[in-house]
Amino acid sequence: MKYMLMLMSAQKYYDAMSGNPSPGAPAWSESELKAMFQHMEKLNQDLVASGEWVDAQGLAEPSQTRLVTADKDGRPVVSDGPFGETKEVLAGYWIVDVETPERAYEIAARAYSCPVPEGSDPEPAVVVRPVPDGPPDQA
Repeated sequence: MKYMLMLMSAQKYYDAMSGNPSPGAPAWSESELKAMFQHMEKLNQDLVASGEWVDAQGLAEPSQTRLVTADKDGRPVVSDGPFGETKEVLAGYWIVDVETPERAYEIAARAYSCPVPEGSDPEPAVVVRPVPDGPPDQA
């Protein structure tokens, strides 16, 4: 079964990685960034080696995100969104193909256990959702 593992974060953590600390998000050192990237790279390599990897991507910081709706004529209406007030945003994801939900949970826990600077607030949970095979049944 395929699962999407969604790594959640917030703009303050992206800012901290760029050297701009805030309460609960101390600035990351070069060695802390290196440790985080090594942790994620090793996780990805292990998923490829086990045959469980389908896809994974890290996403740009929330300040680069845009919200899109449509006007009455169907033309896009683009806005920056309320990211200052948003507590959690999608930072990246994995799509894995595993035998059991428990295996997806193990991978999510490993992603969650990524090293962060001392004094950091706890990161938001990793969201795990099944990805159904094929299109939904049509009634």
